[in-house]
Amino acid sequence: MFLTGFADEASADFATQIKATKELGWKYIECRNINGKNLATLTDEEFDAMCAQLSQAGVSINCFGSGVANWGKHPRSDADFQASLDELNGALPRMKKLGIKIMRGMSFKTPFQEEEPDNPELEAIIFKKVRQLVEICADNGIIYGHENCMNYGGLSFRHTLKLLEKVNHENLKLIYDTGNPTFNYRWIGEKPYPTQSSWEFYRNVRDYVVYVHIKDAICVEESRMDCVRPKCEFTYAGDGEGDVRAIVTDLRKRGYDGGFSMEPHLGAVYHDGNAQASPDEIRYANYVNYGRRFEQLLRDCGWSL
Repeated sequence: MFLTGFADEASADFATQIKATKELGWKYIECRNINGKNLATLTDEEFDAMCAQLSQAGVSINCFGSGVANWGKHPRSDADFQASLDELNGALPRMKKLGIKIMRGMSFKTPFQEEEPDNPELEAIIFKKVRQLVEICADNGIIYGHENCMNYGGLSFRHTLKLLEKVNHENLKLIYDTGNPTFNYRWIGEKPYPTQSSWEFYRNVRDYVVYVHIKDAICVEESRMDCVRPKCEFTYAGDGEGDVRAIVTDLRKRGYDGGFSMEPHLGAVYHDGNAQASPDEIRYANYVNYGRRFEQLLRDCGWSL
């Protein structure tokens, strides 16, 4: 087991991301925002400089947190699919150089305001496009880690299981995010849908989980079918409705040996220190505090660090 995180939540500046990682005593970063760009859009010179920084610090990137097929990309849009292909193909050589074996991807936005997502024609498009992305990853020795987010697979555990079944490829695995179910509707049964249970979702997909995002939140809005998701307030891990303690305890009992990646989303909200601290200082402190508090949660749940 190892600890990592979206260190761009500490800072957009990559040197500061490394600093936060080192302060926590960790060896890994899940990369997403690198000085305002991502792994695919860095220039060759910028990529070489990033590699030099990692080597000097003794830090590695364990996962590319890509925007491939994410919640901003429409499943029916050829342009959006091409953007995902371009990002994937642009990142692959750099992933190989860095030794990254897993990429976070998704299953496209859910255009529920235009049509029902449980639509055989739409589903066929989603499954075909995700399969193509997964095959490209497989050809390059990369796991396509699907995250339950605001995407087709994130509609419910049943949709994730259907995605796995229909794509039907051994390189499609799951990245489970503990917090996302707290502010996503459970698209099972009749409307209005309640928000999801993180424990229920996890329990039904855990056999396919290879990596875990740690996030937590409290839903603060009643079910509204006219919005993409209800409003929520992000919390430290274990303080919200994401069933984080139950999930990490179950993972320990099941012999999980993958990564836990911090994705706090706290912004500048939870700072308890110096009232004169700048937003950047608060952001940095929140990330480090989040990691330390999660380490204690792991110990409380029986993990040895």
